[in-house]
Amino acid sequence: MKNKIFLGVQVFVGLMLFVFGLNGFLQFIPLPVPAAPMAEYMSALLATGFIFPIVATIQIIVGLSYITNKFTSLMTIMVLPIMINAFLGHLFLDIGGIAGSAIIILGIVVVMIKDKAKYKEIFKS
Repeated sequence: MKNKIFLGVQVFVGLMLFVFGLNGFLQFIPLPVPAAPMAEYMSALLATGFIFPIVATIQIIVGLSYITNKFTSLMTIMVLPIMINAFLGHLFLDIGGIAGSAIIILGIVVVMIKDKAKYKEIFKS
């Protein structure tokens, strides 16, 4: 039963990452207008020309990995810095938009708990 709950959370987070990643390319979900500091930050990232496509691609790949339950430990390590950055950006610049990144971060923590044996060597001192 516990494994099914963990897998359900993983698939849910995978779907969120996949949809948000696709939205990065197709813009089918209109984004709310962010607060001024967040808009400036996002404009700077957009001006680079490569950050948002890379993030969207990683979100799509990780989402598919979570949905298919393949390479989840590796994919978690790939997406966690991106999602922490998104969470902290919203926390400090636009608290109103924090819900999505907070849900994904919590889901990633659940996935890490599910696969905690695979992270033993990383956290070994």
